[in-house]
Amino acid sequence: MKTIALLSIIFLTSLPLFGQKASKEDVVWHTDLNKAMELSKKENKPMMLFFTGSDWCGWCVKLQKEVFTQSEFKKWAQDNVILVEVDFPKANIQTEEVKTQNRMLQQQFAVRGYPTCWFTTADKLQDGKVNYTPIGQQGYLAGGPVNWVSSATAIIKPN
Repeated sequence: MKTIALLSIIFLTSLPLFGQKASKEDVVWHTDLNKAMELSKKENKPMMLFFTGSDWCGWCVKLQKEVFTQSEFKKWAQDNVILVEVDFPKANIQTEEVKTQNRMLQQQFAVRGYPTCWFTTADKLQDGKVNYTPIGQQGYLAGGPVNWVSSATAIIKPN
């Protein structure tokens, strides 16, 4: 009986956490490249393509935890880039459309290891093809969000 009461209390006190709206600091990771390209054009920001193995790559998880979940990164990302997750999971389910899109991006950017972040702009041509203009890339960097953001800023704003 005590166990049920304890679990009930834990459950009821955690309910407000699930009902919270996204804070101003939350960021959106797009998986639809076309939508991300539209936003990139509209907001005049480059895309940051995050090539990851979200459910098996230790360095990817480390980058997520040490940098991408931190407020310094979230603020920087909102102001500077459109985030695109290009994931190659082993267990997590993806649509065939997303799998095809991600394989195509992996080939176009010649990604051989994870995590890799490519900063790029893109122009959709009349024939439906996409012309990417790569700006630069980086992967995991030790030193937390301040170091990572500083390096990324130097890539997208070299002056």
